[in-house]
Amino acid sequence: MNTAVSIHHLAKISKQVIQYNQHSSGGYVACPLFSHYTFSWLRDGSFIAYAMDITGERESSEQFHQWVNRVLARQKGHVDYLLQKHQNGEAIAQHEFLHTRYHLDGRDDDHSEWGHFQLDGYGAWLWGLVEHWKASGQSVMPESFRVSVELTIRYLCAFWQQPNFDCWEERNDQIHPSTLACIYGGLTSIKAYVCDTEMDEVIGQIRRFLLEQCVHPETGCFVKSIRPIPNGQYEISFDGVDASLMWLTEPFQVFPPEHPMMSATLGKIKADLQTDHGGVRRYVGDEYYGGGEWLLLTAWQGWIEHKTGKREQADQALEWISRQADSLGRMPEQVPHTSPPSDSYNQWVERWGTPASPLLWSHAMYLVLYSQLYE
Repeated sequence: MNTAVSIHHLAKISKQVIQYNQHSSGGYVACPLFSHYTFSWLRDGSFIAYAMDITGERESSEQFHQWVNRVLARQKGHVDYLLQKHQNGEAIAQHEFLHTRYHLDGRDDDHSEWGHFQLDGYGAWLWGLVEHWKASGQSVMPESFRVSVELTIRYLCAFWQQPNFDCWEERNDQIHPSTLACIYGGLTSIKAYVCDTEMDEVIGQIRRFLLEQCVHPETGCFVKSIRPIPNGQYEISFDGVDASLMWLTEPFQVFPPEHPMMSATLGKIKADLQTDHGGVRRYVGDEYYGGGEWLLLTAWQGWIEHKTGKREQADQALEWISRQADSLGRMPEQVPHTSPPSDSYNQWVERWGTPASPLLWSHAMYLVLYSQLYE
């Protein structure tokens, strides 16, 4: 197949895959053919909606954000309960926090043992919502969103320093810079629509916290995660990089790519996590399906390469992603980076089947990179 033709054709297919797999309620299913992913995540959905916004499908994005709006407005009483416990200094169990994913019709996912306490999706949603409003020419927050937006702000401002699961739904006893990037990006974005002095203070605190607590003293890179220890201190719990650290620069712009620590981090991601094939892994030692190459992370690296004027590398990222699609143009979550696949990969296949496909987040990030390069 001609690569140039396949690249453009895959953009059309990607948009169709997303459209076909948006529930009538507005939620995007993470993956329709992978039983563990038949829910809608705020994190995945916010990036999917962003992809639809920048490709002109604003109605789809609007439906998703209205879906989130209804889901969160229903949670107001519970958020008030959590904030009261927090103010009283009472312990809050992780299962009490808001969920990271919901049924497509908006119901809570109450009957699974999924790693639910994740803050990144709530920050990403605020960012994605503002991007949608900007794309739609809305300079004032619609009154119908006030309840959900304000409770999300209060929730993030209260709990941003609380250990919770990372974006890969791992390490719930730790704090993750990529999660803080999502919160920072969401709060920074919504500032144009909401006046809140506490929010301004938290934004500054997050940036200082990242610089003071989340940088490896020897490499000068941001680390994957840190862990609270007694006396209000923190220790580095995983001193390597995670590809999700790219979020610190795009799209949440905590630090520009030329910032010394951000530049060092991006360099280490490329050195440690990009394979000879061209795909990008999550982190060294990843066991999930053998720690394969993720399409959406490769798109993210291409996004940053393009932003920093490296068009050739961005093109190569898009081409690599296009080669991972199947004959119907469906894109998986990841592909094995070793040949033959590792024992870990085979064990996951025996347990859950082959990696999720089509993954809407993969298609969305393909559209993001494609739009930058060709539109």
